[in-house]
Amino acid sequence: MAVSSDRGMWSGRLGFILATAGSAVGLGNIWGFPTQVGQGGGAAFVLIYLVCVFLICVPIQICEFAIGRRGQRAPVGAFDAIRPGSRWWLVGGLGVITGVGILSFYVVVAGWTLAYIWFAAVGAAGDTPKAIESFFGRFAANAPLNLFLTIVTLAMTAAIILGGVRNGIERASRALMPLLFGLLVLLAIRAVTLPGAADGLAYYLKPDFSRLTNIRVFNAALGQAFFSLSLGMGTLITYGSYLSKRESIGSSALWIAALDTTIALLAGFVIFPAGFSIPGFDPSASGPGLIFQVLPRLFATLPGGQLFGATFFLLLFMAALTSAISLLEVPVAHLIDEHRWSRRKAVLTITAATALLAVPSALSNGAVGALTQLPGLGLDFLTLMSTIWNNFSLPIGGLLTAIFVGYIWRVEGALSELLAEHAWFPYPRLWGRIVRYVCPVAIVVIILFTIRALVS
Repeated sequence: MAVSSDRGMWSGRLGFILATAGSAVGLGNIWGFPTQVGQGGGAAFVLIYLVCVFLICVPIQICEFAIGRRGQRAPVGAFDAIRPGSRWWLVGGLGVITGVGILSFYVVVAGWTLAYIWFAAVGAAGDTPKAIESFFGRFAANAPLNLFLTIVTLAMTAAIILGGVRNGIERASRALMPLLFGLLVLLAIRAVTLPGAADGLAYYLKPDFSRLTNIRVFNAALGQAFFSLSLGMGTLITYGSYLSKRESIGSSALWIAALDTTIALLAGFVIFPAGFSIPGFDPSASGPGLIFQVLPRLFATLPGGQLFGATFFLLLFMAALTSAISLLEVPVAHLIDEHRWSRRKAVLTITAATALLAVPSALSNGAVGALTQLPGLGLDFLTLMSTIWNNFSLPIGGLLTAIFVGYIWRVEGALSELLAEHAWFPYPRLWGRIVRYVCPVAIVVIILFTIRALVS
């Protein structure tokens, strides 16, 4: 099949790294990672997370990049190009569907960060814990406002995607990623100077090794690493298909993982010192409280805190936007590659379908009772979507990718792509063994324990 003129290529290695890191860096780092650290016992979780990232997730990340670049197509076409006539294209199809499923609830939360730019600027949430918590509850239950914010977020994402790979995705990532990193550093510096910050740092940095015997901590760490690095959702295959043969996949993957992990760790240096400076802070608290309740209370202590808070939520929204861009690009690239659609037609169609799918999630935080408390399930629709796609679809996609590279395409075939143009790639034999043996076993364990946690 001829390559569509609506495809594209990265301008170079830096553009690829920043765009892919932008895909990985988002609410999963600044909200999800601190939440999991709090529930996993602090530094013990961080240690396990780092092992999961570099021992299990980076090898699968490299697999996805290699599949995309060899196939030169989006996930469905890439699998089919490597093993034509087989049913392995279904793994790519799972990635496309997963991207749409995650995007449908992700844009709802991204819309919240968009609204909080204004709320922080004018101090609308109040300055006491009770007022801030009450304000968020009323806001999340406001159906018209949440629907509007979801549509606006999707429209902004679509507008960038319409610009194409280099002029849209890459340009946005080059501008936004350095800004987010710089502001997180400033926030972390301020947070560690707050009263009580030492307790937060101790919680964050001193591991409780008794937690290492808890398999649920391992399960949560691997699941968080999968979501954070955008594995199993077709993004890395799609982005890899835009990468030149001249660029090293191995070194790029390490840079991307390092940038993503650094952002997550920096978020912890903001959340825990800030949280422990506030009386009654519970480090194991989950949900939106961390960024929509703890951080507004931090900003209230800062000189010029309203401006600083508004700027933070602006850049948090931008981080969420770079992730939303990558999620939307996967089904768009599929329609361009496999059905020869124009980029414009593909973007508009997928955006409209995602908007419809996002409606229940936007109404599931108090706006509609049946969606806020699903009958027989005891959870809201947004949480249900997150459970389906994050807890099951992503690891299943990663498992099948590891099996495909390790046993179907085989490690030797993947290495021929990874070592193209004499590219740097360390320890190829070790990487092959990890992909064939370690990754499948680890992912099967996480799936089984996820099922066990849900039914118990």
